[in-house]
Parts: sequence; structure tokens; C-alpha cells
Amino acid sequence: MTISKITLCCIAALFLLFFTSCSKDDNDYQKAEESILQENINSLYGSLEALQLPLANNLNNIPSDPKNPLTPEKVILGKFLFHETGLALDPIKEIGKNTYSCASCHHSAAGFQSGNLQGIGEGGFGYGIKGETRYISIDYLKADLDVQPIKSPSILNTAYQKVMLWNGQFGSTAENTGTESNWTVDTPKERNNLGFEGIETQAIAGLGVHRLLIDTDFLNNNGYKSLFDAAFPNTPEENRYTNITAGLAIAAYERTVVASKAPFQEWLRGDKNALSSNELKGANLFFGKAECYKCHSGPGLNKTGFYAIGMKDLDQNNSLITIDETIKKGRGGFTGKTEDNYKFKIPSLYNLKDATNFGHGGSFTSIKAVIEYKNKAIPENTSVPKNQLSKDFIPLNLTVSEINDLTAFVENALYDNNLVRYTPESLPSGNCFPNADSQSKIDMDCN
Repeated sequence: MTISKITLCCIAALFLLFFTSCSKDDNDYQKAEESILQENINSLYGSLEALQLPLANNLNNIPSDPKNPLTPEKVILGKFLFHETGLALDPIKEIGKNTYSCASCHHSAAGFQSGNLQGIGEGGFGYGIKGETRYISIDYLKADLDVQPIKSPSILNTAYQKVMLWNGQFGSTAENTGTESNWTVDTPKERNNLGFEGIETQAIAGLGVHRLLIDTDFLNNNGYKSLFDAAFPNTPEENRYTNITAGLAIAAYERTVVASKAPFQEWLRGDKNALSSNELKGANLFFGKAECYKCHSGPGLNKTGFYAIGMKDLDQNNSLITIDETIKKGRGGFTGKTEDNYKFKIPSLYNLKDATNFGHGGSFTSIKAVIEYKNKAIPENTSVPKNQLSKDFIPLNLTVSEINDLTAFVENALYDNNLVRYTPESLPSGNCFPNADSQSKIDMDCN
């Protein structure tokens, strides 16, 4: 063998050794990160199963209201009603009739949030790709709009919370036990007296708040009557076709909307290739140094609780409506207790990548910006007294690379890319959804 051939063989061997070693090192590193993550989760929750979200058809493992047991028939009905623009039968203006639905402000394309800063039901015009170009119709004054006074929360993973809305005002149990004096008569909060949990109460109240109507003629003429009969066979006929039963069906559907196919969920179920190395490092920060788990825990990473972390409210100059002071006070605006002022409910962290604004006031425009804010722990809302801030709102001392890894985990590992499975292919009525105004029909190519 010549010297040149010997040299080439040596070089080839060195390259093979180098890349084999790198591959081995990468695998070892990946395994080490996975081992640490598994140990962290087991230490915090006892098992990986404790953070697993059930599949949507596994109704026995989805948290439910004892007074509203989940059934396939109820979920199917609720899925249709949630998206049904034909329920828009009680608008302020006739032109708004049959043009909006619950899904106008909570649709799958935006992670079951609104695609823009403030969700618009009646009075909205257009859709775009994921609701980002839904504007005020020229036929409406701001006073006539059905618009959210705060960023629309997602319905995703809400089965893991007992009370609803940013201030938790809906629901008669758990955190709302003892708040009966605040269930004001002739307001939506009075619906708490029905005795249901938050999702059910919000769905029932929301039908009236958002000018939706359960009309027996509509039900009879569009195939819904038999769906109600199947969903509520033990309810007397005189009580079967009402806002209450419709709300219970909608709530049943909402409870099944879970991000069970996100990569982190796949990893929890045993797929060790589901997470990238950066996502694994981010997960270990989430359940370790960054201590995100202190607030974002449980399968939905959204335990019920109310915390003040000094985020801004909706900018009044950019708001479609005047923001009431009680909205700005969060939980305190509902309970009337000073110690609850400026505290807001913990949102789920799944599918945030579908959103364009973050925080109850939508003051952040990226997930990374929120993580950087929490890392610095300097409140942006000067109206929030320092003694109201959560004791856990403290600097995290994360490095730039750690912030990037944590962002990768939240953005990608917690992203279920198939939420469209929770959307009906069509409605019994044949109506367009989630909106059915003329511009939305064009945007969605729906006739």
C-alpha cells in the first residue's frame, strides 16, 4: 500500500471515529436529558401519567361536572351548537342575524382563542385565515358590538379548571364556594345558582350574553331536535330544548377539546423521539430551574388559581370598547376583595403558537417576550401595587440560551397541530361557520 493510500485510510478512519463519537455523544446527551426530565416529573407528580391528557373519545378519563355527565351524544350535539351560526337569532341588528357563533371568538385555527386581540361576535365582519382580519362591520356602532372586553381565553384544556373566565366568575363550586353574594341577580353571574361547574355555567350564560337563541322552529327544521333527544333522553320534553340543555351540551364538547396530540404528550406516552434536544432542555427548565410548574401544573398546565404578575390591561386607546375598572381588577372585580385585585386566572400553555397576543390584556406579541418578562420579573403595569404581586413573580436568572430552549418547549412541544379534528366537517343546517357574514364567507370560500 502506498503512503497516499495509507494517509487516505487514516483520514477516513478518523472521520468515521469522529462522527460515530459525535452521534454517540448526542444520543447519550439526549438520554441524559430524558432521564432528568422523567425524574423531575416523577418527583413532582409521582408519574408521567399524571400529566397525560386523555384522548377526546376517552370520556371516562376527562374531568366532568357530576351534574352533567359526558356522553358521546351530548358531545356531538355540543360540537354542532358551538359552531352553529344559525343560533344567532337574537342580534341587536337584523343584518347580524345568522352571522356568528360561539366559535367566532374560539375557533380551532387560533388554538380555540380569537384570531385577533378582541373577539367579535355580532357586528364582526370578515375572517381572514385564522380570524386575524375580523373587523367592525360598517353597519355597526361600537355600542352595538358583541365584543370581548379582555383577550378571549382558549377553551383548550379547560376541563382541568373548575371556574371560568380570567376572573373566575362562572362556576358554583371549588374556588367560588363562598362567593354567593356576588352572583348578582339579573346578570350572567346569577347562572351560578344553577349549581354547575364553570364550563357549564359559562356555556349556559354565554348563549344569552352573546345573543344566541335556542329556537324550537330552528331545531325542528334543521335536524337538531333528534340530536337533543339523543343527548337528553331522560329530560322531560318541555325542558329538553332550552338554553340550559344546549349549554350543557356545549360544555360537554368543550371538555373534550384537549391538546392530547402535542409532542410533549406523545413523549409522556412513551415516544422518546417526540422532543428535540432543545425542547428537552426547555422541558427540564420548565420542571426545574424556571419553576414554571408552580403555576402551570396538571395535565392542562393550567391549574386553577389567581395571581398578579403585573401584566398590562387592554390598551384603552386600541380597544373597541371602554374597559370597565372591574375588568382591570381581575379576580377582585368579581369577589370585591382588595387582596384579589389584579389577580387573573392561569391559562393553559398549549397551542400558544396559534395566538398573536398573550396575557389577559394582549400586551405581548410573542411567547419568548412573555418568558423574558417573567425572567426579569419587572411589572409592566404600574397600577398594580407591589404587595399584590405573586411571591413567585421573581427573577428566574435564565441565560439567553435557556430562554431560547424554554421558548422552544412551550412553542413546539406543547403544540397540537391537529385541532381541526374538533371542528365539524359541516353543520346539520348547512350554514357556514364559525362566521357567516358576507366577507367571512368569501375569506373561508363558503357559500
